[in-house]
Amino acid sequence: MSDAPPVPPPRCDAAARRAIVREARRLGVPDDYGRRRALRIVREPDALQYIGTDVHDRPQWLAPPAARAWRRMAAAAAADGVVLQVVSAFRSAEYQLGILRRKLEGGQTIDRILQVSAAPGYSEHHSGRVLDLTTPGYAALEEDFERSAAFAWLQRHAARYGFRLSYQRGNRHGIAYEPWHWCWHRSAAR
Repeated sequence: MSDAPPVPPPRCDAAARRAIVREARRLGVPDDYGRRRALRIVREPDALQYIGTDVHDRPQWLAPPAARAWRRMAAAAAADGVVLQVVSAFRSAEYQLGILRRKLEGGQTIDRILQVSAAPGYSEHHSGRVLDLTTPGYAALEEDFERSAAFAWLQRHAARYGFRLSYQRGNRHGIAYEPWHWCWHRSAAR
């Protein structure tokens, strides 16, 4: 049995990304979505690095600098007795379009979907710099994560590794508060 990491997921080039954004608009994403939400189209990374599996045993990937920062941060948390678990990392614009379609098919309105998920093409997950995190004893992608020791640890230490909470309460993007969503920023690393 090979210990080699799985093959990285496909990424979208600029032409594919434009087509995905057009399809999202056809599905109801407003033409002025990016301007109204102060969001830009997100370019997908040229390279991805395998970071292991998530809480659902799916392979996960980050851009190489973010992957290195993640490994250092996870090790530091573990040394402090805090377990950080990955729920989600890189997602292509195409994958995000699939999420939008599934939610629409499930009966959710486009307005409701865009309160909790960025439109395809605009998600920070496309950058390969984002982690959705949880910890044992807490349901994934739920606000109660903010009551965990892991969240408290992240608030105190994540910036040291270049990670910032993207969607605070009342954020300018109009996206719901997500205490689990942390984005790596080269300029934020100390």
